[in-house]
Amino acid sequence: MNATVLLTYYCLALLLVSIAGGLIPVWFRLTHRWMECAVSFVAGVMLGIGLLHMLPHALEQAQLSAGNSVSANHSILLWVLFGLLTMFFIERFFCFHHHEIEAGEVTCHHGHEHHEAETHAHGHGHHLSWSGAALGLTLHSVIEGIALAAGVAHGHETTDVAGLGIFLVIALHKPFDSMTIATLMAHGGWSLTWRHLVNGVFSLAIPLGILIFYGGFLGPQTGGETLARALAFSAGTFLCIALSDLLPELQFHDHDRGKLSAALLMGLALAWGISQLEGVTHTHPPALPTVSVVSG
Repeated sequence: MNATVLLTYYCLALLLVSIAGGLIPVWFRLTHRWMECAVSFVAGVMLGIGLLHMLPHALEQAQLSAGNSVSANHSILLWVLFGLLTMFFIERFFCFHHHEIEAGEVTCHHGHEHHEAETHAHGHGHHLSWSGAALGLTLHSVIEGIALAAGVAHGHETTDVAGLGIFLVIALHKPFDSMTIATLMAHGGWSLTWRHLVNGVFSLAIPLGILIFYGGFLGPQTGGETLARALAFSAGTFLCIALSDLLPELQFHDHDRGKLSAALLMGLALAWGISQLEGVTHTHPPALPTVSVVSG
């Protein structure tokens, strides 16, 4: 399938998902337990897609472009690290990655009760308005758009489901981001119409990332070493986001350890299944016939 057509389908679907995510607080009253299980599942999918899908493709693309060399693999791992650190510092300075909101406040500590109590006791809470959270989440979404474009560019010539795993991760994660913005706006007194409008504009960050990939990041070329670096960078950002959701569970969630672990493993299983699906649907050009030379 043509890459532009496929990306258009993905973007339209993500627009609907983003708007639906903003409606979650209106339709449902989410419990802490349900939210944590959902976050663990999505983090498992993101972790699996980053390590089992995007990173192997980045290494494959690097080997095709630079030959089978240790330096090519080393370069890819540096780009993974660069992506991880980029997302780490975005989260550190914007403190946006939060999926549970109480009293209309966002804190840098992911809403875990014990840690929040300690934070408030020492006066170190960092609260953000909906606009501050939206800014951080927009940067996050632009990077997701780059990741989606890189995944489609890598596989659209060999499979009709190119970038499916990356799209699924974004589609699963996007409602949490939209819900954060919508809930903060609701506590700020904004109407449902304005919440829809802001979430619609927020969803445009994905196409913006796609345009950066094709127009500014790669230019006219969509292959070669630059594509490998984009895939590796994106894998690093996915790894950082997944770990930022999973690691706090070790310290702040002694309850429901079995359920949270099962949700994580289910997410990883889904990511593995997607990677296998793409492998099955790949088409490869026919091998050139070998010519034997018989010496007289």
